[in-house]
Amino acid sequence: FSYCSSLTSVTIPNSVTRIGNYAFSSCSSLTSVTIPNSVLIIRNGTFYKCDNLTSVTIPNSVTQISDSAFNYCLRLTSVNIPNSVTYIGNEAFCDCLSLTSVNIPNSVTHIGESAFYNCSSLTSVNIPNSLTRIGNYVFYNCRSLISVTIPNSVTQIGNYAFSGCSGLTSMKFLSLTPPQLGANVFDGIQTNIPIYIPCGRLAYY
Repeated sequence: FSYCSSLTSVTIPNSVTRIGNYAFSSCSSLTSVTIPNSVLIIRNGTFYKCDNLTSVTIPNSVTQISDSAFNYCLRLTSVNIPNSVTYIGNEAFCDCLSLTSVNIPNSVTHIGESAFYNCSSLTSVNIPNSLTRIGNYVFYNCRSLISVTIPNSVTQIGNYAFSGCSGLTSMKFLSLTPPQLGANVFDGIQTNIPIYIPCGRLAYY
């Protein structure tokens, strides 16, 4: 259904287990979609550039949100990622300019590069304890993000991961030792914001 510009809504039946790459990409009039419990993977670019999509329900059957699945969904305001999801691909929600909040469950073990790149309205995000690495550019230019808590499971933060997050007013690190940082992780963030770390661990940080 790619480039079906007059398509406004879609109900996918329970018989469907797989929606192919770019199946609904550039359906510019699509405003809502219901994905049935039979679907296991949201493939690459499935809803890429559905720029009027405001809501989507991701069922508990989905284990993977693939690369660019919701890239450039300009009017998507919130996403609830179910506990079944373990993998979020590269640029999965990149350029979702209206996205204000996202709940990432503890089931997620992988968040791809630039997954939330330029989500400039994102004010809050919870990073799960299941994650060991925050990849390159994951939250790049999320300039409305106010505070971030890095769980103790994270041992590495990639290049430019929080670069351009100019709205950050505080950060909290839960690990006893700081994660390994890539290049320019916090570029563009105010240097005088408070950073909270575990008691007695200042020398390590």
